[in-house]
Amino acid sequence: MALQRHLLRKAKSLSGSSFSTIPSSSAAAAAPSVGDGPPPRLPPFDHSPRSYKGPVADEVFQKRKKFLGPSLFHYYQKPLNIVEGKMQYLFDENGRRYLDAFAGIVTVSCGHCHPEILSAIIEQSNLLQHATTIYLHHAIADFAEALASKMPGNLKVVYFVNSGTEANELAMLMARLYSGNLGMISLRNAYHGGSSGTIGLTALNTWKYPIPQGEIHHVVNPDPYHGDFGSDANRYAKDVQDHIDFGTSGKVAGFIAETIQGVGGAVELAPGYLKLVYDIVRKAGGICIADEVQTGFGRTGSHYWGFETQGVIPDIVTMAKGIGNGLPLGAVVTTPEIASALAQKILFNTFGGNPVCSAGGLAVLRVLDKEKRQAHCADVGSHLLGRLRALQQRHEIIGDVRGRGLMVGVELVTDRTEKTPAKAETAVLFEKLRELGVLVGKGGLHGNVFRIKPPMCFTKDDADFLVDALDYSMSRL
Repeated sequence: MALQRHLLRKAKSLSGSSFSTIPSSSAAAAAPSVGDGPPPRLPPFDHSPRSYKGPVADEVFQKRKKFLGPSLFHYYQKPLNIVEGKMQYLFDENGRRYLDAFAGIVTVSCGHCHPEILSAIIEQSNLLQHATTIYLHHAIADFAEALASKMPGNLKVVYFVNSGTEANELAMLMARLYSGNLGMISLRNAYHGGSSGTIGLTALNTWKYPIPQGEIHHVVNPDPYHGDFGSDANRYAKDVQDHIDFGTSGKVAGFIAETIQGVGGAVELAPGYLKLVYDIVRKAGGICIADEVQTGFGRTGSHYWGFETQGVIPDIVTMAKGIGNGLPLGAVVTTPEIASALAQKILFNTFGGNPVCSAGGLAVLRVLDKEKRQAHCADVGSHLLGRLRALQQRHEIIGDVRGRGLMVGVELVTDRTEKTPAKAETAVLFEKLRELGVLVGKGGLHGNVFRIKPPMCFTKDDADFLVDALDYSMSRL
């Protein structure tokens, strides 16, 4: 209790916005603890950052507070002034290097300032920065063709937008127009955006304003760790059927889900859930939407798209973040039949498919293939998960280790039986990791899940350093 009180006092100023299987003892023994040794050191990296001559962190922070919206939040007691990036590393104003284990919130897929992607962006920028779809330009067509080639089934029609929120807005519009129904279903603990439309699909109160969310219902989340039904997909699917039977006219517009919930804390849906629910929703006249904003492009390692882990083919797929490696780029891919529902009016997006973004997006697809990043995520992710599960054996605070490939969550609890969120301890460890040179994300309603979703060039040495830093920090709680 004394430790708990100490941590709560220490972390009071740290706790902010958030953004299991236990292995055998032999697995834990495979990786010795570094908790009692010297602090772990970053792996060697052949890059010297430029000398920074710009404004320092305090100046930037004061200007940000004065001129940017008060809803913005920042990580760390003393916010970092990040001025340069190279592959899986970031550099602050003093030239200090950090391991970026959050990839700009799961956005930098190929690596910061990847030379081939930069080259494509610069080359196109020197020729033509902007022309809308009222004119022809090969970049948008080439990119759409390449993206469609990555999709299963008849998912062959592409709409380009600027973000994941915008992609999900468009998908919801498509579902309602095509089905002729209004009611949308999403999962509790989901995040699908913060616009006035997608805020209704989102189901975490920290991200929702008190406005009408309009004909949207949130069903029980098929969470194997916290859910009432464990990994029993059938019982979770029954809740969807019950909602349609008792909470609607019997018809719905659509269902949307992330395969691994991102902001919600890297929660992978119960196995087989989507196959059951897609069948239920389609029988009720609805469209099935897969939100691949965070799980797409091989990050899960086992598959190129997250929905493939559930053995389904959606009617609409939304994507953003990793599609552009940091460019403001998103996309919606659907079937010709569903796309035809939009032809009754004009749908136009000024910046969607911009030549520079299209050239960059196409370069991303090519780099991911050339560098075999999906296989790399599977290999490095397996190593990372193995080491984290061994760490779980040594530290009671780790309640759950979950995820696939390089989309991983580590949930911290004060009691493994009750699964009580270790909010204060998470805040302390978050700062300790930064001091050691590791930047991770936070997620879950209580902000007690470390989100480990680095650029896909992240190596096994990086994984070892990250786990050693966790071990070192947890040993000193």
